[in-house]
Amino acid sequence: MIFPEPMLKETALRFAITEAYRKNEKIVVENLLTNINLDYSEKIRINETAAKLVKEVRQQRLGNSGLDSFLYQYNLSSEEGIALMCLAEALLRVPDKETVNKLISDKISPANWQAHLGKSNSIFVNAATWGLMLTGKIYDIKPSNSGHLNKVFKGLVKRGGEPVIRKAIAHAMKILGKQFVMGRHIQEAINRAKEFEKRGYLYSYDMLGEAAKTAEDAEKYFQAYQKAIEALALVANSDQVVKNPGISVKLSALFPRYEFSQQHRAIPAVSDKLLRLALHAKAAKISLTVDAEEANRLDLSLDILENIFANPALNGWEGFGLALQSYQKRAWFVIDWLVSLAQKYNRRWMVRLIKGAYWD
Repeated sequence: MIFPEPMLKETALRFAITEAYRKNEKIVVENLLTNINLDYSEKIRINETAAKLVKEVRQQRLGNSGLDSFLYQYNLSSEEGIALMCLAEALLRVPDKETVNKLISDKISPANWQAHLGKSNSIFVNAATWGLMLTGKIYDIKPSNSGHLNKVFKGLVKRGGEPVIRKAIAHAMKILGKQFVMGRHIQEAINRAKEFEKRGYLYSYDMLGEAAKTAEDAEKYFQAYQKAIEALALVANSDQVVKNPGISVKLSALFPRYEFSQQHRAIPAVSDKLLRLALHAKAAKISLTVDAEEANRLDLSLDILENIFANPALNGWEGFGLALQSYQKRAWFVIDWLVSLAQKYNRRWMVRLIKGAYWD
């Protein structure tokens, strides 16, 4: 594929995006408030609708599992919640016992588990808190410590041993992790999603993993995305792309130097691979969402997105889109830019508004 020379497009809209990057937050908020033209009744209706949707989702998905109470107690704004989410994700892919021990010790020990004890109405949550508190104490034992409790904990370690503790915590974290990770591979994830799809849910499948560090990594991720699209094509039963599952793609997974200093290499290389994936997704009748990257990569991503969106080979398919970090100061201006391209090429974007990562 041939793409334009990699160059950051300094149109008025792109300039506005760049200018907003480090804009004074007070000014940004004041401008946003000026543009919100909602009367009191509309605000009330929005709040009521949001509350109703949240309650319905909780009833449908969580039932009486206790997970909702657990996540409420250990929310992602707390040190303990972050520790649990990091640990839950990491333990799903740690192969050796030594690393598992170090991870548990690192994430569990420093947190203040005792502060959560008895704070929930859920027996499940309080039992889990006791376990976390006990484990944290065991892993935090130092030779210089003294006192009756430490003797008790040391006795427990001596009788049960660290392997028992490691196994118990690893199992508990895998249960928690499975609430966020659909499967170890695409077919397992698709199979697990069937029950929820019957209730009207749709999924955009993403792969756990970091940015590619080598050309071999980038090719491995590219092939994995291709295989995932092939698997999703088999369960895309509707002629309407919005009614079928989709794939989410990390641009940093497609090229080992996805960074501003390497834009002359990154933009054409990533554009080429992304267009091939988009054409594959179009043929499969599924959507393809470009995942958000670190904030300093937004300009690179926008250049690549425009390269793909403008390609006439994608005419007739409105499944191409992006995850928009709506908490950023630039989000408002990115939306203006997306609208202008949609009008220019007479094609819709699929936009997913997000407020942050779902782990830490």
